[in-house]
Amino acid sequence: METVNKLVSDRPVVVFSKNTCCMSHSIKTLLCDFGVNPTVYELDELPGGKEVEQALLRIGCNPAVPAVFIGGELVGGANEVMSLHLKRNLIPMLRRAGGLWV
Repeated sequence: METVNKLVSDRPVVVFSKNTCCMSHSIKTLLCDFGVNPTVYELDELPGGKEVEQALLRIGCNPAVPAVFIGGELVGGANEVMSLHLKRNLIPMLRRAGGLWV
């Protein structure tokens, strides 16, 4: 958990992902289409990625990817991000965290 906290603490938007995960790709595309430049950690390429994946599972990310953090707080996976978007809450949250300037 300490590793996850270090990775997300000073970045407005962080996505934990895997190259082979289609939902991770969809969430990264959604955020980039908004103009967000998220910090992306590909767990299948990251040294210690398996340990980070286990930590994400322990804090409630199931499945472990995609896991989205905004303003240092866990938002959740694809379902939670899409739900926020459909409720028109995602963009204001991104703005408050400094991940979106427009």
